[in-house]
Parts: sequence; C-alpha cells; structure tokens
Amino acid sequence: MTSLERTAEVLRQRGFTVSVFETAEAAADYLDGAIDGRTVGFGGSMTLEAMDLWERLRTHNQVYSHLHGFPLGPEAAEAQVYVTSVNGLAETGEVINIDGIGNRVASTLYGHEKVYLVAGRNKIAPTYDEALLRARNVAAPKNARRKQMKTPCVQGDHCYDCRSSDRICRALTVLWGPMLGMETEVVLINQDLGY
Repeated sequence: MTSLERTAEVLRQRGFTVSVFETAEAAADYLDGAIDGRTVGFGGSMTLEAMDLWERLRTHNQVYSHLHGFPLGPEAAEAQVYVTSVNGLAETGEVINIDGIGNRVASTLYGHEKVYLVAGRNKIAPTYDEALLRARNVAAPKNARRKQMKTPCVQGDHCYDCRSSDRICRALTVLWGPMLGMETEVVLINQDLGY
C-alpha cells in the first residue's frame, strides 16, 4: 500500500471525504465538474496555482482569490465553497496549516457549505510530528521567500520561531476530522505540487 493509499484510508476513517488522483490535471477536471454555479473562496495556494484551478472555475462560478486581484475580505470568507491546500498532511490523518493573516485557517474551520483541501504527495509525512516539521520548516520558509518577507527563514533552511513583524506563521491549525456541519473533502494527487 502506498503512502497516498494509507493516508486516504486513515482520512476516511476520520470522517473526511477523500478523492485520489494520479495527476493534477485529473484532479482539476474533477473539481471543475464538482463545483458549478457557486461562490468560491480560494486560499493562497501554489498547489492551486499549479493546477490553473482559478482560471477553470471562474468560467462558471464566482471565484474570489486575493492572488487574482480580489482583496482579502468577506467574499471569500462567506463563499459557499472554499478551496485551499495544506502545509502538511500526516499518514496518521492530521491535516496541518500555518497562516499569517488567518483567512485560510479560519475558512477551513467555519462558514462554508463545503471545503476542499488539495494536497500533492510531497505534503505527506509519515507522522504528525514530521508533518508539523514539514509545515514549519519547508512550506513556511518557501512561502515567506515567495512573499519577499523579511524573516530569517527566507534563507530556506528552517523556521527560527522569529519575532519579525513580517512573520507569516502566526497561527497553526490541525484538523483531526472534518468540522461538524461542514463537509470537508481531501483531494490527494500523486504528484509533487506547491510547497
């Protein structure tokens, strides 16, 4: 059994809906068909950018993304559907996200009819501790560098738990299961995507 299959099975046992795809294109096709005629909020995600998902969904949905000219505001937070990625995903089923403003982590916890969490195989780690280390020491520094923040982690080697005013890792969420009253689907892709 592969890491992707093990992770999918554990996530299902925890109550998540899970879809598994071999390619980002197949996952984008699925999401493009599943999300139709809705308001959709996007979390900042290089995984979603690599999939060109915003371009596809905006042709038949009202899509709000701060990466595509919409300000961070209530539109994405109040959308019917929210789509984002994850910073770390443990084979034991914990879903980890780190955020600086709170828009992504808040939207994975409350306020939508459905949330899609999209993750490439590179986001998966064997244990919770390793997934947390991945989120803090791989994803967060790469995101800080992408955003041109003035933090020590932009060197790319690890989190320094800094006190910089530019710090982007200000909140951590761990989903042990989907939130009550909000369907959450994890979309796993057998490709390396995003940070």
